[in-house]
Amino acid sequence: MRKILMYRWKAYNYKDIKYSFEKLGYEVKEVYQDLLNYDVDEQFAGRLKALIKAETFDFVFTVNYFPLISNVCQECGILYVCWSCDNPLISMYHQSVFNDVNRIFLFDLTNVEEFKGMGVEHVYHLPLAVNCERLDYLFANSKDEELYHNDISFVGSLYEKNSYDKMEYTLPDYLRGYFEALMEAQRDLQGVNIIDRMLTPEILMELENYFNLEKSEDSLSDLNLIFSVTTLGFKIAEKQRRRILIDLSKHHDVSVYTNSRTSDLIRVNAKGSVDYWSEMPLVFKNSKINLNITIPNIKSGVPLRVYDILGAGGFCLTNFQAELPMQFENANHLVWYYSNEDLYEKAAYYLKHDSERAAIAAAGREYVATQCTYERRLEEIIKKASPF
Repeated sequence: MRKILMYRWKAYNYKDIKYSFEKLGYEVKEVYQDLLNYDVDEQFAGRLKALIKAETFDFVFTVNYFPLISNVCQECGILYVCWSCDNPLISMYHQSVFNDVNRIFLFDLTNVEEFKGMGVEHVYHLPLAVNCERLDYLFANSKDEELYHNDISFVGSLYEKNSYDKMEYTLPDYLRGYFEALMEAQRDLQGVNIIDRMLTPEILMELENYFNLEKSEDSLSDLNLIFSVTTLGFKIAEKQRRRILIDLSKHHDVSVYTNSRTSDLIRVNAKGSVDYWSEMPLVFKNSKINLNITIPNIKSGVPLRVYDILGAGGFCLTNFQAELPMQFENANHLVWYYSNEDLYEKAAYYLKHDSERAAIAAAGREYVATQCTYERRLEEIIKKASPF
């Protein structure tokens, strides 16, 4: 039997991927340990080497990229395969990305092209997926689904715990005003990311005086990447999501499922967080409209939430992303919006047109159940994860 070694961590889609590998005939051996660091942990590296040498594996697999694991695989001469569910992966901006054992699969095409431009040879585009079989089992055994009925719902973080808020008042007035204007402009743009081009060399030189950039010796990341992703990206997501929820709640019944602070969302029904496996699909199935508001860090790709909504048979209303037309048909599988005003108009329309909304949800579910399965995606991975 074919066998892979899989590093287990708390990725939402880890269980679905492991189950699908097993359906495809692989024996999956798991290794788990909290890493002290993504690129240096001598104890775990030694343990991983021992496991690789003790048995014969086709390859080592992880959800997202781990430099430490790539380097161990390079040393041991075994393929290292990974598939991203987050973007961008800061851990990929590392010298190990050039290891020839790597087979890296990213769901964001913009990120793929970036790494190809850097000279990374084995990096591929692979959209995300959904396990409808698991969802069908959940629905067949679920009770009290009426608890999850909503007109409009959003499931996700509101990112109020972001590093920008912690550093904002250490900045001079000029920088603070500049970043505020940048964030306001980005907040209202869908499918376009202007952050990188607005972080000019002059702005970054001044920012260096106020932002402590910590990175390892082999890291390829820079101030532009770290600040745009970990600081501005999360703050913009907070602004986008709160504005949309507040505006929609002025005219519609809106629910949010989150463990974030919601005290400012006066008209929004704050329903707390939901478990990804046992509750979130019930929200998606039983809400008339499910919102997807993609964090700006995902520049072109379609996030996992879209597949989760469609797989649950839910109606998905999402912001426009450049890769949506490559994977879905607008107003057939789901509906996308180009601006906040477009979102508000479409939300009002589809709340009034039940049969049209239901037909789109049904078509979206049928499409992902046949075309966006984990088995299909993993078969693509296996084709490219060939021996040297």
